[in-house]
Amino acid sequence: MRVDLFDFALPEDRIALRPASPRDSARMLVLDGDAMVDRLVSDLPDCLRAGDILVFNDTRVIPAQLEGRRGEAKIGATLHKREGLRQWRAFIRNAKRIREGDRIDFGGEVAAIASDRGADGSFLLTFEGSEPVEILLERAGTMPLPPYIAGKRPTDDRDAADYQTMFAREKGAVAAPTAALHFTPELLTRLTAAGVDHVTLTLHVGAGTFLPMKADDSDDHVMHAEWGRIDTGTAKRLNAARAAGGRIIGVGTTSLRLLESAADEEGLIHPFEDDTAIFITPGYRFRAIDGLMTNFHLPRSTLFMLVSALMGRERMQSAYKHAIAEKYRFYSYGDASLLLP
Repeated sequence: MRVDLFDFALPEDRIALRPASPRDSARMLVLDGDAMVDRLVSDLPDCLRAGDILVFNDTRVIPAQLEGRRGEAKIGATLHKREGLRQWRAFIRNAKRIREGDRIDFGGEVAAIASDRGADGSFLLTFEGSEPVEILLERAGTMPLPPYIAGKRPTDDRDAADYQTMFAREKGAVAAPTAALHFTPELLTRLTAAGVDHVTLTLHVGAGTFLPMKADDSDDHVMHAEWGRIDTGTAKRLNAARAAGGRIIGVGTTSLRLLESAADEEGLIHPFEDDTAIFITPGYRFRAIDGLMTNFHLPRSTLFMLVSALMGRERMQSAYKHAIAEKYRFYSYGDASLLLP
């Protein structure tokens, strides 16, 4: 499928550099069947039904952005997937200055050996020493804000809190499951009072998820794998909710992709603990979910293809055109959409 079919022009001033405050005051574009309505995230209890169940990703973002040196050369590394106890696959800035076997010094007594250069230009970094890598990152790393934010302002102390959801518990993500950034304890209490249940799963989000596709045809794009887990109790609750007539609503494309990876042909969700590289494009038959709450995505991205698969490409192009005209805020710190096909 041609990637340029999923392109659109986005004015630079629509890219959010800070989240809304309070979080649930963000705007929310609701696509419910053929209807399109401008709402707020705080209106979510009025947009769902008793018996529905929301699915959140409880992954926690680690300070996966590192700045270091190989000799006199400045090297930047963004970790994106754990591959061993002390090994992480990383995208490298100034990768032409790195060869396999080189040692990169990230300061704070944190260093790694580069090896196994991938076809995508990434390297495997093996960290020296015996301390857990998470401890090393707390000492030397910073929050890995997406480039469309980091290119406009420096990362600061506010991001350490702003770029984590209220559900963040399981360390391992290098990008936030951003749809859940809109939730507050107060909103969750109101949803529960309205009869809307919720569960959590874990998908450690990798940086590759959010990158625009470089291929001209989606068939030539290779998704990066990410590790996820759905436990037995969560699978049972989701299946029971749907059997009782409730809808399964993924909060974020990360939750959706793991649910779809764990579902069989009949839509039954099974326990899951493995890597997934699922790539959802128009023509895909959704099995596990009945709706999606998500932010506004990059043009020519796998995630815009995913929402187009759910709602239809022309419908999503129209919705994004409306959002741009109405000055919705885009991307990780931006506003939300609720998609109910």
